[in-house]
Amino acid sequence: MIEARQAIEIRSPVEAVIEKVHVTRGQAVKKGQLLVTLAAGPERASLALAQSRATMQGEIKAAEARLDIAQKKATRARELFKQQFISENARDEALAELQLAIEELRRVRETQRLNELEARRAAEVVAMRSIRSPLDGVVVEVMLKPGEFGAITFKDPIMKLADIDPLHVEVVLPVSQYGQVKPGQKATVMPEPPVGGRYDTTVALVDKVVDAASGTFGVRLELRNRKSEIPAGVRCRVQFR
Repeated sequence: MIEARQAIEIRSPVEAVIEKVHVTRGQAVKKGQLLVTLAAGPERASLALAQSRATMQGEIKAAEARLDIAQKKATRARELFKQQFISENARDEALAELQLAIEELRRVRETQRLNELEARRAAEVVAMRSIRSPLDGVVVEVMLKPGEFGAITFKDPIMKLADIDPLHVEVVLPVSQYGQVKPGQKATVMPEPPVGGRYDTTVALVDKVVDAASGTFGVRLELRNRKSEIPAGVRCRVQFR
């Protein structure tokens, strides 16, 4: 049997209404290609707000200006105290103002870092509303349409994808031939009509465990299918060389 290398079901990572399906049945897709867009109005608004907060520099500039003034006042207070022009209490007040300005700038910068992290989190939330293909393959079936609810359940996939390059050719042989077929061995695959043709390939793996009940073991061949001319799911004959 000629089978897809892998077949997967695409589901929504979040509970949301499907806004748009970007692909159709039978369409070839590339890894990372946008498949489905989920409704994300509130999430996009939250992202815009978080990004705005993350880029605001007003509080930082004000805190830096206050620190600069406090540093100058503290320096001047130290000099005046040495010259006995001001009291020790006045000097200590200037130093205390400096320490408060330093702590205020630290607090503002920490808040800014938190705003940046919040913006990144909001961006990840919005990104989850765009479902992309995890592989190069073909759309086998689209089950849900725009306006329907993409729920997090195993019974509600949005679509199915299949990776058909390379294809897997699964062969079942009698145990009497065990040891005669080895990985790397050349073989010819002949799909049944109406596909037909002869395709040269090699053995990818040979099962290490024999099915005692049937007296058989499995062999897998990988068959290149760059032009997608061979459909998955057809039967074939295999000639080992």
